[in-house]
Amino acid sequence: MKVHTLDLRFRQLSHAIAVFVVEGPDGLVLIETGPHSTYEALREAFDANQWQLEDIKHVFLSHIHFDHAGAAWALARHGAQVYVHPRGKAHLAQPERLYNSARQIYGDQMDELWGAMHPIDEALLHTPQHGETIGAAGLLLTAWHTPGHASHHIAWEVREANEPPVLFTGDVAGVRVGSGPVMPPCPPPDIDIEAWQVSIQLMRDLTAQDLYLTHYGKVTDKAGHLDVLEKRLLEWAAWMLPHAQAAVPAESLIPAFQAFVGEQLQEAGVSTRELAQYEAANPSFMSVAGLMRYWTKKLSTPQQA
Repeated sequence: MKVHTLDLRFRQLSHAIAVFVVEGPDGLVLIETGPHSTYEALREAFDANQWQLEDIKHVFLSHIHFDHAGAAWALARHGAQVYVHPRGKAHLAQPERLYNSARQIYGDQMDELWGAMHPIDEALLHTPQHGETIGAAGLLLTAWHTPGHASHHIAWEVREANEPPVLFTGDVAGVRVGSGPVMPPCPPPDIDIEAWQVSIQLMRDLTAQDLYLTHYGKVTDKAGHLDVLEKRLLEWAAWMLPHAQAAVPAESLIPAFQAFVGEQLQEAGVSTRELAQYEAANPSFMSVAGLMRYWTKKLSTPQQA
């Protein structure tokens, strides 16, 4: 089983968004699609490998955020079967609400950042249950529901006969650029720290040792990577808690949070260019909004004795 990591050169930056082509005995499968704004870069990467995008018959999505699933509709128009978490199906079949909600956040940048999004025929959308295994191109792909970053998240464990499996983690195993540290992407609306910790433990317990991050690439130190991710996630949540308790407006916290994260990255030796790559893959303002929403919801929910 051969895994190809394709760089979509999002915002003219390398190592910001990846998609993965897995070669099986009977063909290719695509894991993630990137946004539609990078569809031509995806086509160019296929052409460079002497593949045809139209030959892709199976697309496996980690979740429905635009940087992971925004171009799924374009592949479905060529007849590709699209596999997505059950909670994500309705948003791909009727994406107007999702798209319009995102436009409220990104405004005039929406088209440049993410491109178009059109409905996918429900007959092409498949919703595997937790632990369900799907056969495609001579490969076996197991869907592990891994909420925390998003309630509609799947980590795909992929194996070929007589070979060790690998795990495609979407965003639940964090963002890591080059040799830099792993960081937890925390956008709204459904960050859940406790659920994320459960998902981290699930990944620890899986047989697969190699992780493939959409942001960005292969990780071979699974145990160390996941330990740092969990530590950082709890640090970020702890930083936000007193601000949520004081009901500080999220927008006013963005500069302070950017400085907090920037200091962590610089202490780890991240270069100026890599800082831009981290910010493109994991915008600080989104994590402020997501973590504030998490704490606001949690603090307003009566705790059981």
